[in-house]
Amino acid sequence: MWNDVQYCTHGKPPPSPQPKPDCLKTAPNYVVLHGKPENTHDYLLSPSCRITGIECPFLETSEAANYWNDAWENARRGGGVPVVYPNIGLGMNSQAARRFNQMHIHMAGIRESTQKRLQGLETEGRVAAQPSQWNEPHYQVAISGPQGQGDRTYRALMLPSLGQNLFALLDRYVVAPSGLEMAKQTLIVVPKMTAAGFAGTFYVLNSDESLHDGTNTCDYLLVYD
Repeated sequence: MWNDVQYCTHGKPPPSPQPKPDCLKTAPNYVVLHGKPENTHDYLLSPSCRITGIECPFLETSEAANYWNDAWENARRGGGVPVVYPNIGLGMNSQAARRFNQMHIHMAGIRESTQKRLQGLETEGRVAAQPSQWNEPHYQVAISGPQGQGDRTYRALMLPSLGQNLFALLDRYVVAPSGLEMAKQTLIVVPKMTAAGFAGTFYVLNSDESLHDGTNTCDYLLVYD
């Protein structure tokens, strides 16, 4: 994937036999590429600089671009590379669960059942309203994945925007207090949608295998095909 990024940003062809990628969007801080399978609801946003993944401490600093907000601004209806799907999910895998050692955020679909489940949990008071609450057991919630694959447990938080650094919030309020490793985390953002469209807030989910029925991948919730 780093070869793809270099081609999109500097025109450097990838080594043979790797084909040249479709550069769907090239911006100063990132590029947007097709995911696999290639369709209108499976894209990847990757930094234009070399960042291997969620474990990189640089992502928690003020010098890092806000890649999550960049992903949303592209994936939303009317965005730069819109995800054509009723509900949108943005996700990043742990180090062990990813295929490429170049950071990328999946911009994909998410099931209507996931959206409904999150709104139901919010109504029940099971979604943290403040990052400082994110790690409390009360906000560890079960969400179903693909049919027949059971539930996974996620820490659920709601934010009014993606203006904050999600990596820094995750480390400060979940990873460090629990003695966990950033490399083992998955992070998922689900914009809240209603019949009128985007509701203006975001569900932010985190999980890892230290939780009962936890997971290190966003793949149970995102829809790629």
